[in-house]
Amino acid sequence: MSVPWDAVMTIGIGAAATVTGILVGAVVGRRNQNQQWLRDTQAAAYAAYLREFTAIEIELREAYLGDRSNTADWAPFNAALTSLSLVATPEVANAAGEVTEAVGRFALMVADPGPKDRDELRRIMSELASGQVSFVNAARHSLDPSQQPLGRQLGGPPPWHEIEPYAPAPRSGE
Repeated sequence: MSVPWDAVMTIGIGAAATVTGILVGAVVGRRNQNQQWLRDTQAAAYAAYLREFTAIEIELREAYLGDRSNTADWAPFNAALTSLSLVATPEVANAAGEVTEAVGRFALMVADPGPKDRDELRRIMSELASGQVSFVNAARHSLDPSQQPLGRQLGGPPPWHEIEPYAPAPRSGE
């Protein structure tokens, strides 16, 4: 009895192609799953950082304007920053670092028992606002490079014209 080598060869090639397709599909599917998990985790970490930054900024601003000590809850802010460090791209991490350093400078301003300085408040509020926009734009780009950067701030530190009426009186000549 002769073996129909044509049939065996066809079946063998078909089986090999099927197995190869399954393996490639598994690798590609796993990679896509990992990328989706990373994007979802990044988005959650970015949102948590913005939420905690906003809470800290509001408390520091109110303490400064009320000329009182701050009662900020730093633990959630630091936890959000630490979580961010696990999944952030270098650009997002750098932007978060800039915002966090500005928050630290603002906390020192609030803690300073000396007279309040309108110019310093204007400068730090501007720094916080521009830092937030930089962070948001870096985060948007890391989640989807096709997203266009925002040209303005949404949420976070209010613009100076909203703070100015409550700011310390200007020094003479200002």
